Amino acid sequence: MAIELVTKYANIVDEKFKAESRKSLITNNDYEWNGAHTVSVYTVTTAPMNDYDRKGTQGGQSRYGEISGLDAPTEEMTLTKDRSFTFAIDTLDDDETGGNMKASSALERQIREIVIPEVDSYTYNVMCEEAGTKAAPVALNKTNIYEKILDGSNSLDNEEVPELGRILIVCPNTYTLLKQSKDITMETDIGNEMRIRGVIGMIDGMMVIKVPAIRLPKKFGFLITHPRATVAPTKLESYKIHKDPPGISGSLVEGRICYDTFVLYNKAKAIYYQGIT
Repeated sequence: MAIELVTKYANIVDEKFKAESRKSLITNNDYEWNGAHTVSVYTVTTAPMNDYDRKGTQGGQSRYGEISGLDAPTEEMTLTKDRSFTFAIDTLDDDETGGNMKASSALERQIREIVIPEVDSYTYNVMCEEAGTKAAPVALNKTNIYEKILDGSNSLDNEEVPELGRILIVCPNTYTLLKQSKDITMETDIGNEMRIRGVIGMIDGMMVIKVPAIRLPKKFGFLITHPRATVAPTKLESYKIHKDPPGISGSLVEGRICYDTFVLYNKAKAIYYQGIT
C-alpha cells in the first residue's frame, strides 16, 4: 500500500524582489495640478543687448537702442496617464491560505510590483526621448566610458546647467564598466540618507544612481540630468479595499493613479542621453 506523504504550506509568501523608485530624486513637482488637468507654463523671451548711444546720434530713436517686444509663448502640460486595476479575494481563499491572501498585503504587492515599475519606466522613457542632447549611439566599454561621461558633462556645462544637483543614471551593465575603468575614481563615502534614496556614489560631482535595465529603454547607456528639467506630477493616487461589496463574498480591491512626465522646453538641454549600439 502506497504511503501518502504530507504536504505542508509555509505561511510566508515568496515575494519578488523589486527595486525602490528613484523618481523623486531625478524629477520635480514644481507645478500644481490641483483643480486642473492641464497646466500652461509661460516661456518669456528676452531682449538683445545694444550699444548705448550716449550722444544721441540715432535721431529720434531711444539712446538705449531699438525697442523690442517680448513674446510669452506657453507650454501646455496635459496629463495623459490615467491608469487603474482591480481584483477580488474570496473570503475562503483568504481563510484557507493561512491569511496569505489578505487584501492589504495583496494591495501592497500590486503597488510594489506593478504600479511603481510602470510609472518609473514611463518617466525614464520620456526623459530619454525628450533629452535636449542625444549623443550618437556607441559601444561603451571600460576604456571609453569615462570619456563619454565627460562629453555629457561638457554638454551641460556649455548650456550653463547648474553643477550642483546633477545626476548620472546608469544601468547595471554600465555600472560594471564604471567599476572596471582605470580612469574613474568613484566617491562612495556618502551619507546614509542619500544611500536610502538610491545614490550609490559620486563621479565628478554628480550623484550616481543605478536603475534596473528592465525599467529603462532598450539600448540604454547612461543619462545625465538635473532634477529641474523634468516635471513628474501624480495628480491622483487612490487605493481602496471594499469588504463584502454587493456580489462578492470577500474583498474587492481597486486602485487608480493619474500621472505623467514632462521635460520643460527651456531646460531640455539639461538632459544628456547616451545610447548604445
